[in-house]
Amino acid sequence: MIRAADGAVRADGAVRADGAVRNNCLVRDGDAAKSPVKSAAKSAVKDAARDLRGIGQAAQELGVSVRALRYYQEVGLLTPSGRTLGGNRLYADSDLARVRRIRELQTLLGFNLDEIRTILAYEDRLAQVRQEYHAASDDADRIRLLTEGTSAYRRLRVEIDEKISRLVAFRDEIDERIERADRLAKGVADSSQ
Repeated sequence: MIRAADGAVRADGAVRADGAVRNNCLVRDGDAAKSPVKSAAKSAVKDAARDLRGIGQAAQELGVSVRALRYYQEVGLLTPSGRTLGGNRLYADSDLARVRRIRELQTLLGFNLDEIRTILAYEDRLAQVRQEYHAASDDADRIRLLTEGTSAYRRLRVEIDEKISRLVAFRDEIDERIERADRLAKGVADSSQ
């Protein structure tokens, strides 16, 4: 931790001379000493800064390249949780979970980036609906949110069903090629005897 002349402290070592707060990473020592609430806030800021990691560390933890993380941001799939005072990207655990989800959809399930963008948009909206549902104060709002959530799940299900149909058609095409190759091989073997 480094302290600037004006008392500004940054948990990751970067200090801005004016003591300005940016990305909830910069606190002033003097402010925290004035009240227990500010002291708790200072502790929370330090904890939050500790939970963030730079792009290199995030890439290493995820087993992806730094370029991949930048690309996911460029195409709108990922937004870093913050930036250092120098402008470097900072990633929280939730950002890493999102990249893992992107990789799962891409490599294991075979979705392209446009399909992933659509799926993530549904998942983001559903998470927002869940939060709004828990904050709703009356039954009419809860019913509206449940209806919206159910509708979003149905649309997501249609996207997945379409992908499954395309995969089944591709598998059937491969099966036909295997059968054709087997018949040709049998024909060649029979004619050479």
